[in-house]
Amino acid sequence: MAVSARRFIEKNLYIRTKDAKIIPLKLNPAQVRLYNALEAQRKAKKPMRVIILKARQLGFSTLAEALIFQRTATKPNVNSLIVAHREDSTANLFKMSKLFFEQMPDELRPMHKNSNARELVFENPERDPEKKARDPGLMSRIRCNTAGGGGVGRSDTIHNVHASEFAFWGGDKTATWIGILQAVPSTPDTMVIVESTANGFDEFHRLWEAAVRGESDFEPLFFPWFENPAYRRRVPPKTEWTAEERQLAEQYGLDDEQLMWRRWCIRNNCAGDERIFRQEYPSCPDEAFLTTGQSVFDNDKAAQRRREAICPVMRGCFEYDADDDPTRIRHIRWTERPDGIIRIYEPPQPRRHYVLGGDTAGTGSDWFTGQVIDNLTGRQAAVLKHQYDEDQYARQMYCLGRYYNDALIGVETNYSTYPVKMLSLMGYPRLYVRELPDTFSGGVREAFGFETTSRTRPVIIAQLVASFREHPEIVSDADTLGEMMTFQYNRERRPEAIPGEHDDLVMALAIAHGIRTQQEVLDEPEPSARRFWTKDMLEDYARADEEGRRVLTGLWGRPK
Repeated sequence: MAVSARRFIEKNLYIRTKDAKIIPLKLNPAQVRLYNALEAQRKAKKPMRVIILKARQLGFSTLAEALIFQRTATKPNVNSLIVAHREDSTANLFKMSKLFFEQMPDELRPMHKNSNARELVFENPERDPEKKARDPGLMSRIRCNTAGGGGVGRSDTIHNVHASEFAFWGGDKTATWIGILQAVPSTPDTMVIVESTANGFDEFHRLWEAAVRGESDFEPLFFPWFENPAYRRRVPPKTEWTAEERQLAEQYGLDDEQLMWRRWCIRNNCAGDERIFRQEYPSCPDEAFLTTGQSVFDNDKAAQRRREAICPVMRGCFEYDADDDPTRIRHIRWTERPDGIIRIYEPPQPRRHYVLGGDTAGTGSDWFTGQVIDNLTGRQAAVLKHQYDEDQYARQMYCLGRYYNDALIGVETNYSTYPVKMLSLMGYPRLYVRELPDTFSGGVREAFGFETTSRTRPVIIAQLVASFREHPEIVSDADTLGEMMTFQYNRERRPEAIPGEHDDLVMALAIAHGIRTQQEVLDEPEPSARRFWTKDMLEDYARADEEGRRVLTGLWGRPK
């Protein structure tokens, strides 16, 4: 992008308005924000890469086409590609580029060769080879394609790409996108813009989340509906706002005319359904991706928790000295790391009881996970997530459990019993015990670890769903909340992650909640702690059995 790209666009390019008027293109505030982000990357000599999650009709296709036109119609040997989700959209984007060409000043208009395809070919139309060789023109082109066709973008080196409404592309979106990216050099003079409104938790969602996590070079840019200055309506006298509307106004700084437009849009453009409005005109990224399927958890509450942007107070992993014996580790210590596999939200409190649920990797794409909860409050205290080997997972779970006051550990044994066996050999003091029928004796035997079956799975998920519905504050981790939002009932009413997503953190948390009954609940009092008991408290203690007295002592301390 040349330094004067914006000046070129606003001085020389024209657009057709909804009322069929042709006017100069002037960037609106949202377009300026996108332009500045790309310009910052260009000045840093980076390949320009952005992924845009947006509300409807903010003008990003217009700016993307203008940037591509400026970069292609003013420079030699540039190939640019525009890919839309539907044929009519492809035609409209091509007409926009064609209008740019037709309306630009004569002295700037490059030589143009006619083409039957939807493309602008900037080269000398002369058929005489000698004349064309002397003055070939720019030899640049802009091509417009519709997603879903075979081989889109695979045949050429491409310098600029606009992927329009990516979430609604047809065919194999992943294969098409990979094919396009292979054709784009990773050089500072290239530009790739992928933009879309949301369409549930699909491939676009995965690209967005990867960019947010810093796992790709694409800069994530979110544009809420209220960045469109046209989304306003006059407020009738005596209008009263609901509690939700007042909360939105406070949270996002909305004025009354914006609230009135929101109310009007829900009634007239969204069939009165606020969920449709939040998906089409989101105020935050999580609202945009709220799925239309049947969610297991309350997605509105999960999205609200994610908006609160809770950060771990510590992040890192445990280090230790190991002997030749893999079951022996010494000198355990915590090490802070910005990319650590363990995130701690509530450090362990003295004399507090904790539970640690674990879900082991079942396939190559799954994660080893652990979830620590405070057994008194049910609050999430720490999260472990990694893709290491089973022995490393077992050691980190051992260290994490010891760190949390010898938490009760229950690790799933469906795919492998190795982590549980290793924890047992390491002498971990408190492992979850399940009962199994003994086919030899006809009795019952005990085994370590949690087995997820058609009987136990619905129970632990239902327990977690109920706990989160009543107390959403018990979950603090953004990754866990993200998995909860993509956890749905399938056609057979089985709750599971939607295709392409994971549920390892959800299942580890469900296991932790499901095994809580084998862990103490109340804080242990200081051995020397004594409190004054009233007459009623003493009478209650006298009438209680041994277990009741232990509970009362835990609540009130030892009597003076």
